Amino acid sequence: MKDRVRPFGNAAIRMASMGSRLLRTRKAISLVVLLVVIAALSLFTSVPLLPHFGKPAKVVIVLGANKGGGVLQWKSAKDWDIEKISIANKKDYAKRHGYQLVVKDMTARRKYSQEWREGWQKVDILKDAMRQFPKAEWFWWVDLNTYIMEPQKSLDQLLFSKLDDLERDCYSYNPANLNLDLPFVDYNVPISMILSQDCSGFSLGSLFLRRGEWTDLLLDVIWDPIFYGQMYSQWGHIEQSALEYLYNTEPWIRSATAFAPQRTINAYPPGACGDASDNSPVHYNEEDRDFIVNLAGCDWGRDCWSEMTGYQQKAKDLHRKRFFFF
Repeated sequence: MKDRVRPFGNAAIRMASMGSRLLRTRKAISLVVLLVVIAALSLFTSVPLLPHFGKPAKVVIVLGANKGGGVLQWKSAKDWDIEKISIANKKDYAKRHGYQLVVKDMTARRKYSQEWREGWQKVDILKDAMRQFPKAEWFWWVDLNTYIMEPQKSLDQLLFSKLDDLERDCYSYNPANLNLDLPFVDYNVPISMILSQDCSGFSLGSLFLRRGEWTDLLLDVIWDPIFYGQMYSQWGHIEQSALEYLYNTEPWIRSATAFAPQRTINAYPPGACGDASDNSPVHYNEEDRDFIVNLAGCDWGRDCWSEMTGYQQKAKDLHRKRFFFF
């Protein structure tokens, strides 16, 4: 009797063994797939909380998107299109020059209390980007309503190789009427922040910060809730006014600050800072092939989408390959 049931017992054992091997095979395949996905994310994306392999980028482009997030205002189809165009523009530029692009969500949150404090998210986002990319040297904050017109120009070619040529004070151009004679300023300190000035003062739509203790301290001071609570009512232009105040009163901040020409890193279209003229120091000039255009203030009586798509088409026209018989 035992001999008769043994074949069935052996078959059951073999089936159980096959099932066990199949289960181990599936687990192995799942593990391999997971490792491949992690490797792909590490190599080709900037997903946080994952190790990133390869040579770290020297420059991180920080782009704030989804401003308001539908909380403070509804996003229209044109708003989504502007965001799509701008992100694709920065992504192509970063890929061309080996930079890292990180797109940060600017959805309004209660952490920015006191009138939402939305305009101050720039500081918080920059601090977060520096934590995410600990080996990067420079961080370039650029507003969403911008378009890079000359993507073949690297930031080294445009700016970093010319640091000695940048203005270290406001003597030649001082639209905000800042104090020019602040004692204990040391201009031998290496440059850690680069910005431009428009017709009203500091323009932070295109801002460069170099990693270091100076930058960490600057961002901590601006973000400090006590400092903000005491001064926010006096600062009509939020973080711009805060930075002007600190530059005007703190020698250590002035010592490491430099100014690039507005049209070098942050050119405006006509309508921003008045109408454009032939020799305007702030307005985009097609003949001079200015690097980037910032549609500053386009949501105040202008059409952001028309301007964005217009400059997108202009950039395509400027870089279209032409044959000799056309």
